[in-house]
Amino acid sequence: MKKQELYQKIIDYFERTMPIAETELHYTSPFELLVAVILSAQCTDKRVNLVTPKLFHDYPTAEALALATPETIFEYIRSVSYPNNKAKHLVGMAQLLVKDYQGNVPSNLDDLLRLPGVGRKTANVIQAVVFDKAAMAVDTHVFRVSHRIGLVSKNCTTPFSVEKQLIRYFPDKIIPKAHHWLILHGRYTCTARNPKCTSCGLTDICKEYQNKLKTVQQNKQE
Repeated sequence: MKKQELYQKIIDYFERTMPIAETELHYTSPFELLVAVILSAQCTDKRVNLVTPKLFHDYPTAEALALATPETIFEYIRSVSYPNNKAKHLVGMAQLLVKDYQGNVPSNLDDLLRLPGVGRKTANVIQAVVFDKAAMAVDTHVFRVSHRIGLVSKNCTTPFSVEKQLIRYFPDKIIPKAHHWLILHGRYTCTARNPKCTSCGLTDICKEYQNKLKTVQQNKQE
């Protein structure tokens, strides 16, 4: 099957089964989403959603957060992973937003990458979710699912190489939604351990599943 044909089948499947695909992080503004995504690094969205309501209530804007200390913010987020570093990043991020961007979250990749706590994945999430740009954020779920299905080649060994191949074949208008398709599929169906292949509608085109079938058939014949 040609790559473009595979991608079209993926698009058709998810458009049918997951027409609405959105981030599971709770937020009401670009600033809140940026905070939540920074907090979500190596942490579950569920955990982040537990700590952000009070944080957002007390620090609803970059201007408010910029006046806080990392020690104060730590008390709000102490239950997430790496709270010390994230508290420093959040305050530093807010201070830079106020200093250079009038308190607004920028849409440009280079500007986003200047912000403390913001790597390429986080920047791409903001670009895709807030600004509807053709940016593909590659987290562990996207990385795993892309390889298992066969959306990317074996030599795509880094998140950036996976990102480049995905945006090459997904149409620009689909990319923001495709990011969530792959994340949610990896989170709930194509899980890292014990993937739920029996309830997956992609097994007929999934490279890893088809390889497993071939192995089983060969073992039976021996």
